[in-house]
Amino acid sequence: MKLEELASAVTEGRIDTVMVGFPDPFGRLVGKRFRAGFFLESVASHGTHGCNYLLTVNMDMDPLEGFGVANWESGFGDFVMRPDLSTLREIPWHPGTALVLCDYVREDGSLVAEAPRSVLRGQLERLKAMGWHCESASELEFYLFNQTYHEAFESGYRDLRPSSDYRIDYHLMQPGRDEGLMRAIRNGMAAARVPVESSKGEWSRGQHEINFTHDEPMAMSDMHVLFKQGVRELAAQHGKAVTFMAKYAPSEAGNSCHLHMSLWKEGRPAFWDEASGAGSGLFRAFLGGLLRYGPELCLMFAPTINSYKRYQAGSWAPTRMAWSTDNRTCGFRIVGHGKSFRIENRMPGADANVYLAFSAMLAAGMAGVEEGLDCGERYVGNAYVDPSLARLPGSLGDAARLLDGSAMARRAFGDAVVEFLVRHAFLECESFGGAVTDWEKRRYFEQV
Repeated sequence: MKLEELASAVTEGRIDTVMVGFPDPFGRLVGKRFRAGFFLESVASHGTHGCNYLLTVNMDMDPLEGFGVANWESGFGDFVMRPDLSTLREIPWHPGTALVLCDYVREDGSLVAEAPRSVLRGQLERLKAMGWHCESASELEFYLFNQTYHEAFESGYRDLRPSSDYRIDYHLMQPGRDEGLMRAIRNGMAAARVPVESSKGEWSRGQHEINFTHDEPMAMSDMHVLFKQGVRELAAQHGKAVTFMAKYAPSEAGNSCHLHMSLWKEGRPAFWDEASGAGSGLFRAFLGGLLRYGPELCLMFAPTINSYKRYQAGSWAPTRMAWSTDNRTCGFRIVGHGKSFRIENRMPGADANVYLAFSAMLAAGMAGVEEGLDCGERYVGNAYVDPSLARLPGSLGDAARLLDGSAMARRAFGDAVVEFLVRHAFLECESFGGAVTDWEKRRYFEQV
C-alpha cells in the first residue's frame, strides 16, 4: 500500500487505524496505534518516539541493567521509530487497520546499531558492496491447541490439548479439523502482502508448517514477524492458541525455522555453476563459512533457554556441523538446482529472531568468502552419532560465551552489538538459574 492509497482509504472510511511498530530483541513487534488521519499528517513524515528501554527489557518488560544503549544512568530516554513506508500494508484480520514497520533511530537520524533491523541492514550493505544480491525464505512450524491463550495461562500451561490426536505429517484428513483457521491464515497473509506458498501438517500432534515465497532478507524478515503476530491473533479470534516455542514438550518434536538462502549477481544465481552442474566456488566458500562459524553464531539462531532443548539426536533438529544434499541429520541441507539451488540452514528454531538469524548467515558466509574457506565433501551417514563433527553449543550460556569470544562476530557486527546480545543471554541465564521448576518439585518435594 502506497501512502496515496492509504490516504484514499482513510478518506473513504476503509482505514481508521495505523499500527506503527518495530521488532524488539526477541522479534516481537512493539509500538503504537495511531488514528489514521494523524499518521498521515505527522507520523508518516516525522516518525514517533518510543522509550529506548524497549531494547533492554526482558520478556516480562522488566528493565535490565548493564547495557550501554539504554540505562537508568542516562534516564531511559527516547529513540525514534522512523516508518519504512515500503512495509505499509492493510491488516485484514483487524478491521479498518493498516500497519507500518519502522527503523529504530537516534535523534540525528542514525540507526540504533543494536536494533535487529539495523543489524540486518549492516550485513545487507556489506553484501551489496561485494556485488551480490540475496534471496531468502523462512519455513515456520508451530503447535496449535484447542484452548485459548487465557485458558492456557490460567492452567499454568499444563494439560495443553493439541489440535490433533496423533501425528499428522503430510496428512490431509485430521488437519482438516483446523482448516477454518489455516485457510484464514493463508488468505489473510496473502491479503497482508505475506505470500504463503502452502501449509501442511507436521510430524507431531497439532503441529503445522507454513512456507513463504522467497524474497530479499529484509522483506522476508518483515513478513516473518508479521506472520508470527498475525497467526497468534487469528488463532485467538478462533478460540485457539499457538506456540512458536522451540520445544514445548519433551515428548514432541521441536518447532523449526529453516532458513533458505542463495546469492545472485546481475540476475544470475551465483551459487550455481552451469558448466559443472553443481555448486560454484562462491557457494563452497559461503557454505564453508557457515560450517566454520555456525557454532560461534548459534546465539543468533537459538536465542532462548528453551532453544537448546530442541537440539537432540533423532529429533529432526541438528546437533553437529555438517552438510549434505538430502540428509536431515545435518545442520545444512542443499536443495534444488540451477536458479533454485540454495542452502537450507536447519539450526534456527521457531523462536529465532529472524533478522538476527539472517544476519548471522550472511556474516558467516561472507567471512567464508573473504577467508577462502571450503565446505569439503558432502556428509554421508548419520551426523547425530559422528563424534568427529563439531557440535552445536549445549546451552544458552555456552552459546553466549562462544559469541562473546568470536573475533569474526565482532568484526562483522561491532563490539556494541555482540556485547548487547551476550548481555541479554547472560541475564536470561541468571533469571532461569534462580527459578524453581515443576521438574524440581516433582523430583525433590517428598523424597529429599
